[in-house]
Amino acid sequence: MKFEDLKIHPAILKALKDENYTEPTSIQAQAIPLVLEKKDVLGSAQTGTGKTAAFAIPIIQHLINNNQHEKGRRQIKSLIVTPTRELAIQIGESFNAYGKYSNLQNTVIFGGVPQNPQVRQLQKGIDILIATPGRLLDLINQNHISLRDVKYFVLDEADRMLDMGFIHDIKKLLRILPKERQSLFFSATMPTKIVKLSQEILINPKKVAVNPVSSTAETIQQQIYFTNKSSKKNLLLHILKNKDIEQVLLFSRTKHGADRIVRNLRHNKIESAAIHGEKSQNQRQKALEQFKKGQIRVLVATDIAARGIDIDKLRYVINYDIPNESETYVHRIGRCGRAGEEGVAISICEPEENAYVKDIEKLIKLKINVSDNNPFPQTDKPMSQKEKKEVDAEKRRERQKFFENRNKKRGNQNPGFRRKKR
Repeated sequence: MKFEDLKIHPAILKALKDENYTEPTSIQAQAIPLVLEKKDVLGSAQTGTGKTAAFAIPIIQHLINNNQHEKGRRQIKSLIVTPTRELAIQIGESFNAYGKYSNLQNTVIFGGVPQNPQVRQLQKGIDILIATPGRLLDLINQNHISLRDVKYFVLDEADRMLDMGFIHDIKKLLRILPKERQSLFFSATMPTKIVKLSQEILINPKKVAVNPVSSTAETIQQQIYFTNKSSKKNLLLHILKNKDIEQVLLFSRTKHGADRIVRNLRHNKIESAAIHGEKSQNQRQKALEQFKKGQIRVLVATDIAARGIDIDKLRYVINYDIPNESETYVHRIGRCGRAGEEGVAISICEPEENAYVKDIEKLIKLKINVSDNNPFPQTDKPMSQKEKKEVDAEKRRERQKFFENRNKKRGNQNPGFRRKKR
């Protein structure tokens, strides 16, 4: 099948040709005709399946047809809501690419940066708004945004919305949106709460399911190193001695862990940067741009920060920490081996994570290949329940001590600060 077979507008086909898109992915082939028929769609698709184009292309086509008969200031007719800044920016870039010959205007709004430049863009008049929930509701409450003309609504990455605590924001938004609209709902997984939310948003939806989250792309070669916690840093350096690994997206479970990994890599003359929730938007964008341009070799990310990262021809992903949710593993390694390209997913497993690996293999129905080139094999045994409790208690004590010391420092810096007597 070709894009021409989907009855797509010539202006969009021309833009797709510029992007070297010739054949639609499975979700595009299924979803685009349904959206063009103005059906509500419930889509289940993991990252890397071409989901953004599946809703962006038909929305652009609808708006091209609508705008031929309208005059005056542009009003927001399509709203796309997504959980993270990175994903919002990525979707905005996709709308720019597919709509470059359409004369449509879109803008992206998100928190963590000053709102005034975003407000100025909105005041010029736009057709398509891509937004994260928090900043969207803020600007609606300040009367900078009106949704009364929205005809096409997309909720993307709904399961991640739930994970990040945005469910109440979405419900507030639903009370504001016009009842008469076409709604598209996309989620990689479909837990009960997500299904219930989809029922509140969609009317008689058509279902599209592609590559369920339990599957990993056949083009991705998966391998694992079993090692000790104390050896992980050295094992990572050993792996990166392979000169073929020119560019790698590396996952850390925590923000502090990501920063520690970057410090170790830089100490060993490996260019790297971290993106996570404690980095400013400018820092995150700068790191991402440097990575895309090949200026840094390793981009270290937490799961939430990595949502929406779409890097053409990325070949390598490294799991420095094994995720405790098996679906997260599938999301992570889906960052490489996209659109039929080959990818390599390398995981580093310490004893406490052995059980997570078994869960992952059960989900993906595949035994992950164990690397035979491992100078730091696993010799330690997983901790007993008693040892885990002791370690957890020590971590809590350290955390409490950290906050007490921080509060003391803040108190010394502020002459008006007085600790309350207990």
